[in-house]
Amino acid sequence: MTAAAPDVSVEAPAKINLFLHVTDRRPDGYHELESLVAFAAIHDRIEVRGGKGLTLEIDGPFAGALDAGGDNLAMDAARALAAEAGIPPDARIRLHKALPVAAGIGGGSADAAATLRALCALWRLSVPADRLQALALDLGADVPVCLFARTGIVRGIGERIAAAPALPEVPMVLVNPMVPLPTAEAFAAREGPFSAPVSFDAAPADVTALAAVLSGTRNDLAPGARRLCPEIDAALDTIRAKPSCLMARLSGSGPTCFGLFPSKEAASEAAGRIAADRPGWWVRATQLRTSAGAGVIAGPID
Repeated sequence: MTAAAPDVSVEAPAKINLFLHVTDRRPDGYHELESLVAFAAIHDRIEVRGGKGLTLEIDGPFAGALDAGGDNLAMDAARALAAEAGIPPDARIRLHKALPVAAGIGGGSADAAATLRALCALWRLSVPADRLQALALDLGADVPVCLFARTGIVRGIGERIAAAPALPEVPMVLVNPMVPLPTAEAFAAREGPFSAPVSFDAAPADVTALAAVLSGTRNDLAPGARRLCPEIDAALDTIRAKPSCLMARLSGSGPTCFGLFPSKEAASEAAGRIAADRPGWWVRATQLRTSAGAGVIAGPID
C-alpha cells in the first residue's frame, strides 16, 4: 500500500513592476512590454490536499471579493494541469487571500502559478519547464513570471523572461487606496508614443542606487490609470511626503503604489503613519525578496 500524498503549501507573493514600458502593440491587440518584475515578502497562500473531485475554499481578508466556483484562476490552473497530465483533477484547494483584488500586484496570477507548483508536488508530476510555462501563459500574461518567482526582465506579452541582476535589500511600503482597477481598463486608457527598450544589466549596490536607476524609467500605464482612478495620485503623494522616501511609483496597472525606503525601520514608520492617516486604505511595510521565495512546502494544513 502506497503512502498518501503529502499536503502541500505554496506562497503566492505579490508581484511588483519596478518599471513597466509599453514598447509596441501587436496586430492582435496585445501590447508588447518590457518590465523589471520583483516579488515582495507578502503573499497569498495556496494549500492543496488529495480528494475526489476538484474543490476550492477561499478565506482571508479579501476572500469576499472572489468567486470560489468556476471563474477563478486557481481552478483554471488545476484543470489545465490535470488535462496536460492526462489525470482527473482531484484536489482540495484552499486559497488564503491576503492581497487585494484587481490591485496591479499580480494576486490572481500569483495564485494560479502557486496552484501549478502545489499540484505538481501533490500529484507528483514532472512537467517539462517549457510546457508548464506554456500552460501559465494560457492562463494569463502575468502567470509565467509568477511561476518564474524571482526577479526578472519580462518582455513580449509576458512570455519572454530573463533573470535580472540581483537586487539589494529593498525595504518598501505598498499602498492601495482600495478602488479596484481592472487591468484591461488601464491598458485601454494608455496614450502616447511607445517606449524604447532599456537595459538593466548591473546590480545596484543598495536601495538608493536602485532608486537612481529607476528614476530613468517609467510605468507607461500610470497616466491612464491615474485618469481612471484619481485616488492613485493621493496614494503617491502620501508616500512621497514621508521622510526618507526615495521614490514612489504605481505598480503594474494599479492602483497599488510602492515607495522605496532606505531601511526597514523607515518603511515601517512610514507605513504606520499612512495607515493611521488613511484607515480605509490597504497599507503594508515589506521588502523585496532577494531569492526565489515561492517554493513548495510539504506539511499539514490546519
